[in-house]
Amino acid sequence: MAFQIMLNFFIALLWMFLTISFNASTFIVGFLLGALMLWITKGFFPGRFYMNRVWAVIKLITLFIKELVMANIQVLFLIVQPKMPIKPAIFALPTILEKNWEITLLSNLITLTPGTLVIDISPDSKTLYIHALHYDDADEAIESIKNTFEKAIQEVSR
Repeated sequence: MAFQIMLNFFIALLWMFLTISFNASTFIVGFLLGALMLWITKGFFPGRFYMNRVWAVIKLITLFIKELVMANIQVLFLIVQPKMPIKPAIFALPTILEKNWEITLLSNLITLTPGTLVIDISPDSKTLYIHALHYDDADEAIESIKNTFEKAIQEVSR
């Protein structure tokens, strides 16, 4: 992946020298041409095309922003009700993520989402213990996290 990024920058710089124009717009055009050239020749490089990973990161950030906004609205509706019908609980989330940075990222994404907090990780790093402000169904909560954050992190890392 690093080689592809370096090659893309090299192609962009080469484009600037070939057009004898040293401004940002020429660099961007050269970068896009380089990305297109790399995409066409992606079969010759080991690993997957690096823009796929960039796209996965953009999707993860978008997903987090969406979940952040939705969780804020849900917490707002919970706390403005006169009886405040919260039902807090702690549940265990088994994870298939293996690398430390993946588990850390998942923990941070869960913790930064209002209403949930990762309170502990098992010694083998296979289970996250999560405190939820309002809790209806464990299976639903686990599947929701697995289908959103965990899946998006897997797309970025693999």
